[in-house]
Amino acid sequence: MHTITLHHTLPNVFAARQNEIHSDIWLQDVMLERGRTYLIEAASGTGKSSLCSYLIGYRHDYAGIISFDGRDIRQLSISEWVELRQLSLSTMFQELRLFPELTAWENVQIKNTLTHTKTDADINRWFEALGIADKRNAKVGRMSFGQQQRVALMRALVQPFDFLLADEPISHLDDENGRIMGQLMTEEASRQGATIIITSIGKHIDLAYDETYRL
Repeated sequence: MHTITLHHTLPNVFAARQNEIHSDIWLQDVMLERGRTYLIEAASGTGKSSLCSYLIGYRHDYAGIISFDGRDIRQLSISEWVELRQLSLSTMFQELRLFPELTAWENVQIKNTLTHTKTDADINRWFEALGIADKRNAKVGRMSFGQQQRVALMRALVQPFDFLLADEPISHLDDENGRIMGQLMTEEASRQGATIIITSIGKHIDLAYDETYRL
């Protein structure tokens, strides 16, 4: 996948007040291109969660068109969405969606055993770099939210992708751990020639963004 395009897109819930919308994305023509890095800044209530849900195909309650490589995503079949999420589109969810009863290592490996993308040594290096090597065998449900965010990032990186969507990835992290997460994202995206899309309602990873949009 090479491009994600939004054409005059607007959540249905905003339709009654569309004349009041002042956004770089809603009701605009926006193209996100592979190999670039984007920041989407949003205030609470401006539709960030809706946008993320649209981009990964979980919701379709919007006007306008969102397309992948020129194809309206409303036309995609379930099997095509499955393939996209396996090979082209990786997501680090704001709410993380980890398995609390599994260990940190198991949460990463549950995807890696399907994709065969990384070696155990690769993943161990990430645990070390992110400062949670001692939590590798701890159950995720007993870890802090910031520690869980680091596990969720690793899980997002153990697959092929053209676009990585990270929804508020460092909301509970200090600056140093945020920097390390950004470095790992950048390294993996560069290796795959992929795009990074970061969303934020305040604190965000300090990357060399090609474009910043305000929602």
